[in-house]
Amino acid sequence: MSEIRKNLKSCMNEATNESEIRRVIEAWAGAICAKDADAVLSHTSPESVGFFLAPPLQAQSDLKQNLEEWFKTFRGPISLEIRDLTIRVGDDVAFCHSLNRISGQKVSGERTDIWLRETVGLCKIEGRWLIIHEHESVPFYMDGSNRAAVDLKP
Repeated sequence: MSEIRKNLKSCMNEATNESEIRRVIEAWAGAICAKDADAVLSHTSPESVGFFLAPPLQAQSDLKQNLEEWFKTFRGPISLEIRDLTIRVGDDVAFCHSLNRISGQKVSGERTDIWLRETVGLCKIEGRWLIIHEHESVPFYMDGSNRAAVDLKP
């Protein structure tokens, strides 16, 4: 009987952790849409590592500064759609992957609408799930042009 209780408790913990992580991802995405760098960072560990679409290869400077500079390139809100979010969770480490659509109007007047692949790693730190790793990417055409395939849609 104790083995059954242990398995039930483990399943309940996994479901609770997954639910908490979904809330973190939803709040993080909402903060991006609102262009609120402080709210984005409230879901991110200070030791977080990011590999974003825009150069450089790895974000070296302050994440808040990077976010604020990117937010300034949009006129109005940013739209962020998260599709096919998959979460794999342990007791204190988890990772998620999804297809994300970022769209909005740039300051230049141009509209942007791009699908990308997102992987997010999280750790449970002092009882809270925090993002410790982000990786965004788009595929590229393998026809020798090395051109980003930003016209693909799921």
